[in-house]
Amino acid sequence: MSSTTTPFAGLTPDLILDAVDAAGFTTTGSLLELNSYENRVYQVELEDGSFLVPKFYRPGRWTDAQILEEHTFSTELKDAELPVVAPLSRTGTTLFHHAGFRYALFPRQGGHAPNLEDPENLRVLARTLARMHALGAVRPFETRPTLSVARLGRESSEFVLAHGFVPLELEKAYASVTAHLLERCEGVLEDLTSVRIHGDCHPGNLLWRGDGPHFVDFDDCVNGPPIQDLWMLLSGEREEREAQLGIIVPAYETFADFDDESLRWIEALRTLRILHHAGWIARRWDDPAFPRAFPGFDSMRYWSNHILALREQQSALEEPVLRVP
Repeated sequence: MSSTTTPFAGLTPDLILDAVDAAGFTTTGSLLELNSYENRVYQVELEDGSFLVPKFYRPGRWTDAQILEEHTFSTELKDAELPVVAPLSRTGTTLFHHAGFRYALFPRQGGHAPNLEDPENLRVLARTLARMHALGAVRPFETRPTLSVARLGRESSEFVLAHGFVPLELEKAYASVTAHLLERCEGVLEDLTSVRIHGDCHPGNLLWRGDGPHFVDFDDCVNGPPIQDLWMLLSGEREEREAQLGIIVPAYETFADFDDESLRWIEALRTLRILHHAGWIARRWDDPAFPRAFPGFDSMRYWSNHILALREQQSALEEPVLRVP
């Protein structure tokens, strides 16, 4: 298989089509690469005119057991009639191996990003997430990680410093602001409640079709607080976000209890996401797809703006907690 720095170099069109054929399908040779950085995802046409979406997992990130836990969770949700795009099972498994690569096969799902300015859309998403979290609370993941300050924040900031991504002139400022934020986040998030959650529930992972959503890409599902999936539906100024919470929370409580205490975790979770995103790009910088996708990452401008965003989070963490009207 290809090296860790170019993990998908050997993933040729012929290999992709052969992998789908090896799982028991017959492809036509038509292949379209879809947008994905962490993994590689394609649309493949089958002989009967239908389409499949094979997803090839980044080597070395997850174990087989962790991937299968992801698949089990999304399948449980689908079986409970939640709008989740779950992997297909063939010969008793959802995880396949071919030529050193691991992959899963998904049905093609059309749709577009949801309009989160529509109150009814927010209600639908909140009710759906409540059902997802209620099922997620039945038991925890055993092999997949639990959301933590150490994993998302501290490890990320230490990586970018240790590997020289922060320009020398900005290292002191970056180290100072991250140390303060991590200490603050650890204090805020010390009593997190955890259930199985989507983990990366931004609008890009919500495909809206007709009058409802379809949840895709459970690649980052973890044990974590339900508010992690909910806060990403919020946008705008404080008054706008509180108004959105006034729509989301009552709808959520149709199917699950909402923990009012979790509102104070939002800005700490946002901070961890900002830190983790930079760490994620840094860890993948040797993959040629990442410099192409994030061309300014190694610039003074990027890190100046990143430090500014972190300082804004320092202020946000000191503001009063959002309230539900």
